Amino acid sequence: MPQPETEHLPEKVRDALKAGHLYYMQDLTMEAIAHEMHTSRSSVSRLLSYARSSGLVTIQIAEPHEGATRIQQAIHDRYGIAAHIVPMPSAISDVDRLERVAISAARILDRFIDSNQTVGVAWGSTMSALSRHLIPKELHNVEFVQLNGAGNTYTTGVLYASEILRRFGDTYSGTIQEFPVPALFDDPQTKVAMWRERSTRRILDIQARMDVALFGLGSPFSEVRSHVYAGGYLDQADYESLDASGVVGDVATVFFREDGSHHGIPLNERASGPDIDLITRVPRRVCIVSGPSKVHSLRGALAAGLITDLIVDEGTARALVQLTQPVAPIGPAPVAQRQDTESDEAVTAA
Repeated sequence: MPQPETEHLPEKVRDALKAGHLYYMQDLTMEAIAHEMHTSRSSVSRLLSYARSSGLVTIQIAEPHEGATRIQQAIHDRYGIAAHIVPMPSAISDVDRLERVAISAARILDRFIDSNQTVGVAWGSTMSALSRHLIPKELHNVEFVQLNGAGNTYTTGVLYASEILRRFGDTYSGTIQEFPVPALFDDPQTKVAMWRERSTRRILDIQARMDVALFGLGSPFSEVRSHVYAGGYLDQADYESLDASGVVGDVATVFFREDGSHHGIPLNERASGPDIDLITRVPRRVCIVSGPSKVHSLRGALAAGLITDLIVDEGTARALVQLTQPVAPIGPAPVAQRQDTESDEAVTAA
């Protein structure tokens, strides 16, 4: 691969690119690179680390073992979506599992976000972890819009949600659109009135033209508690209402059952997140899930047709496949996405 013109780049970037080409594309050892670049081996190691962390070098590895490929194919065959399975040891804490999934998702996400797009971003534990590992990509005319409000009786939620959005905006050179309303209104009529306000309508209109939606799944059963269930957003009466309605999870604080249905759930009348029917019309819907305790929430989201691309840890993927009786989807069939099942390691030095 020919090395691109780099004269206009900062010296550190030029050196990192050169080291990346020599190491990954020409298979030179770090000692040989140090000799060619007239520097030390430790300096070469630091340059290669910088090249990876800054996104100058990306590494994509498709799982070669048959088991992961079978699971990925089984999910695709059953639900018609592209599944990206993150390898995971069996003995791992839920916190470490989430971090590993977030790191892998950040690398995969690069192929889904491009210039001239509107991207909806939910807030929550998963999206917060993802936002900390995003890899810089220079884009233009990309807009990130908050999918649901984050306020409750304890906090406005502005700092938490805006920090997630800000990381996306900074990473992809995009603009951000915050949504400073409650996560759940006290009275459905207050929401109806607020939705008539022009300032609110502006955000709702941006959400309606999303090209990509990025979200995790909330679950009342998750070991790493979803932010909506741990941050003071629900009281005892709300939990009892969710239980009575058969709720297994939520997307952007809009709740659903395991069969994918969401109508007739009282809390949804107070929720600030986009209606599930709106989300299912977004061309690409990327869902990131970590932890087998979310498998029923994931199953409900798939039944609702909420997902086109799933990034999930291996244990949760196996648990999903082991649920032998699939729930018939009630939402629109997702657009089949290309399966990333190449068996070779692909290394790109940008």
